[in-house]
Amino acid sequence: MEALAFIKCFLSSSLPGVVSSATLPFSPVRLVLLAGWVYLCLYFVQRVQFSPSVSRRHKTIAKIAALFIGPILLFVLPIVNIVRKASESHRSILETVKERLQNAVESIKSSGLGRLKSEDDSAIKLLDTSGRSIEEIYGHGKAKRRDSHVLDLTEQIILDALEQRASDILIDPKDESIYTIRFRVDGVLRTVKQIKAEVCQAVVNSIKAVANMDISEKRRPQDGAFIAKTAGRTASFRAASAGVINGEKLSIRVLSQKTGMFTLDNVGLLEKQRAIVKNAIKKPSGMILMCGPTGSGKTTTLYAMLDRIDLFTRNVITVEDPIEYVLPNASQIEVNPKADITFAKSLRSILRQDPDVICVGEIRDEETAGIALRASQTGHLVLATIHSNSNASALVRLLDLGVMPVLVSSGLTVLTSQRLLRRLCRNCKVPAELSQSQIHKFRRKGINYKNILQASGCDKCRGTGYRGRVGIFDVLVLDNKLKTNIVNSEMLIDELRKNGDKKGRSNLRKEALRRVVSGITSLEELKRVVG
Repeated sequence: MEALAFIKCFLSSSLPGVVSSATLPFSPVRLVLLAGWVYLCLYFVQRVQFSPSVSRRHKTIAKIAALFIGPILLFVLPIVNIVRKASESHRSILETVKERLQNAVESIKSSGLGRLKSEDDSAIKLLDTSGRSIEEIYGHGKAKRRDSHVLDLTEQIILDALEQRASDILIDPKDESIYTIRFRVDGVLRTVKQIKAEVCQAVVNSIKAVANMDISEKRRPQDGAFIAKTAGRTASFRAASAGVINGEKLSIRVLSQKTGMFTLDNVGLLEKQRAIVKNAIKKPSGMILMCGPTGSGKTTTLYAMLDRIDLFTRNVITVEDPIEYVLPNASQIEVNPKADITFAKSLRSILRQDPDVICVGEIRDEETAGIALRASQTGHLVLATIHSNSNASALVRLLDLGVMPVLVSSGLTVLTSQRLLRRLCRNCKVPAELSQSQIHKFRRKGINYKNILQASGCDKCRGTGYRGRVGIFDVLVLDNKLKTNIVNSEMLIDELRKNGDKKGRSNLRKEALRRVVSGITSLEELKRVVG
């Protein structure tokens, strides 16, 4: 009462004639207290509504009780808890209160506002392709409470993969009792968790559910897709399952959402190579074909080339499987074999839509290759990728698919093959320890070996010694002489089959050695990628 009188006196003296109880028909202090009481009542009603500890059957009674005595609980429960703790520890109530306050202060200092913010930023939400959350798919009530730890673990695995920049998540049964979870980071697999089989099988089912896959089917291969939203980004995922010994395997591809950040100036092309590619892109027709094994960065380079094209003045249509990055002002078609949408059928329809630039995600068969090469002859610029180890093997692959040599020679303009090398971590890279034989080889070839570095390992790179990747390229321009030889010389084709890959690897090895000498990567990484 003395406190209320003091507040009332203070308000009256500070705002005379405005809030004086003598001039107002109500007391401002009582009004504030009433508003606070109503707010606390409604707050406790809301807590009861969404609290998993209150069963649905008792929610109505609990809400009515909270509406009347909710704020009282705010003061009663801590007092009861303090008295109980004091009696258990045989200490005075004052000492218990003092200990509670000290713990609260230490907790605030250790966590701070920055930690609260990071927890908000690290929150993740898994959605299916229609926008339903994983909680909606699993339902609410008892089922939700029972599976909450599984859903939390599922979300944590996906969040960890995004934070570690993983391109793939592999969930495999190690034996009948243990599953391993591995991330492919910078092209290399690493084991991050080992989980009990019964728990991990529930995690697999939750991912299959959000990816619109049949969780009852354990043996037949399936595929699906889902989305993850965090505070800073939205990522798409492709999931594929298969029955294996000891259980079910799940592979998840993280579709790169940062692909659009790469340009021809930062993917790793040398200045001379970049000039060749830029000149080919400016032409109204022709085909630029990118080749390399899976995971060599072909799609990233493809988007970097599309970044150089004016999408406002040129009609760009892409056919991809899947679409990894949304291009504003471009028409993008996603291949769907189940709906009978294939590369070849999509390409035939594209040619009737007045395209200037056609982008083919991957050439897989003769029909797709033939349509793309003919389009490059009829006033269209075609960008495409193909799985092969070198430029020479890409030519052989096209011919082996059944494409006529004259069509290959007249349609192709530029061939590029590429690989990805891991970058040394800037935080922990150290000078390389070279053997005398290595030093002798470098001296004999006139190579400056003093800037060669090697991996060490730190917390920033999670002990690997590498962080990020850079591309190395072998660019081949099909001039008139080479085109004539493709058409007329069977010996050239035989030579390409025998020694083409060897020459391509030699060119890539030279480019990789440039990166080693400049301290970007290591000799060990060169041997791992190029051989």
